[in-house]
Amino acid sequence: MPKAANSVNSLPSSVQVSLEVLGNHLRLGRKRRKESLRSWALRMDVSVPTLSAMEKGDPRVSMGVYATALWLMGRDDELRELAAPENDAQALAQEMLVIQNAGKRRHG
Repeated sequence: MPKAANSVNSLPSSVQVSLEVLGNHLRLGRKRRKESLRSWALRMDVSVPTLSAMEKGDPRVSMGVYATALWLMGRDDELRELAAPENDAQALAQEMLVIQNAGKRRHG
């Protein structure tokens, strides 16, 4: 197996937990559909070890593999919304601070 990228080794713990939860959810979705690892992997065009790694939340598995699993489950629409600008509350808060500070400088 290739050497893991430094970014994989330094994942924030909350990111690792999120990947593990996502992988578990994808595994449960596959099982609820009564699909074996082998048949699901075939449908996803990945190896069984790759699918197994994804279901464990392995960060070395590509985003495309996770996205394909979501697509098979009919959930890829949610993927499109994850980083939508209108859902980025942190950026909105930063923009509001800039606007508020600019107003204070004009009136201050």
